[in-house]
Amino acid sequence: MSMESNSKLDPDYYKLLHRLQAADFVLVELTLYLDTHPEDLKAIEQFNQYAHFRRQLADEFERCFGPLMQFGHSYSRYPWDWKNSPWPWQV
Repeated sequence: MSMESNSKLDPDYYKLLHRLQAADFVLVELTLYLDTHPEDLKAIEQFNQYAHFRRQLADEFERCFGPLMQFGHSYSRYPWDWKNSPWPWQV
């Protein structure tokens, strides 16, 4: 397994990862809100909008930098690139 230095990563790697983390934060907060306000249509619409936006960000990240998650949640490029690091949780 090769370990790349974090300083050699493309700046877009961090930009996209930060945007993903921000979208995840919004989705967690909306989930908590909707657990106590399940009939709030505007919150549900906002949740769905962010879920779609997050999927687009994840697709872009994976196209550029490889899979975010394993076990079939992310597609792999050829050759198998899951062994490449750093993984998103290592930066």
